[in-house]
Amino acid sequence: MSQVEIPVFTAPRSLKPVVTHFCPGCQHGTVHRLVAEALDHFAVQERTIGVASVGCSVFLYEYFAIDVVESPHGRAPAVATGVKRALPDRVVFTYQGDGDLAAIGTSEIIHAANRGEALTVIFVNNTTYGMTGGQMAPTTLAGQQTSTSPYGRDPANDGSPIRMAELLAQLDGTRFSARVAVDSPRHVIQAGRVIREAFATQIQARGFAFVEVLATCPTNWGMNPVQANQRIAAELIPCFPLGTFKKIESQS
Repeated sequence: MSQVEIPVFTAPRSLKPVVTHFCPGCQHGTVHRLVAEALDHFAVQERTIGVASVGCSVFLYEYFAIDVVESPHGRAPAVATGVKRALPDRVVFTYQGDGDLAAIGTSEIIHAANRGEALTVIFVNNTTYGMTGGQMAPTTLAGQQTSTSPYGRDPANDGSPIRMAELLAQLDGTRFSARVAVDSPRHVIQAGRVIREAFATQIQARGFAFVEVLATCPTNWGMNPVQANQRIAAELIPCFPLGTFKKIESQS
């Protein structure tokens, strides 16, 4: 008898068939796949516009088979606001890192959320400025060594890590806010469901949705990919608990 191969996985249509250039162990590719699967699930590829900012997130246009707008550093929520207001029938999302969103773009993300802009924000938190030199970010853990905190982050001098998902959940305009991780198969599956819910929040006209994704940066952490992945469970999740912090299902 001839054997029949049954595919158990196919690449998302919303991703381009290209080879990744990210560092070994970087989890941007995993997050990209989860976002693309959400776009495919809702069949919105043709009417989706991504907004990327400066940092490793900027390479959105290299991997997604959608329209992408590049914004100045930290300004993706402001640019996305303009795109969504000009083209309200489009599905608009930002894809940002922690140095970008939580430092340079703090005001943009807070006010976009507070206004209840109909956006989906994907926030990749790897506790460092990934592209620009590994500097300390607002999410850098206490004691973590970076290029600008060589002796470790000192909360007495530098403040404590900012928990963006919890912070934005307090704003009236935020309709959905959650934090996930992609360090294990179980967490990847959970993250996919949460990212899908974030896009559903926009597609169903409920308003602003925010997903924080805990991810690795082996190069700037000075670790190999296995060590970096293990650090998510050992250090990041205890500081940044996973979960849904706000979910409002009504449109009002």
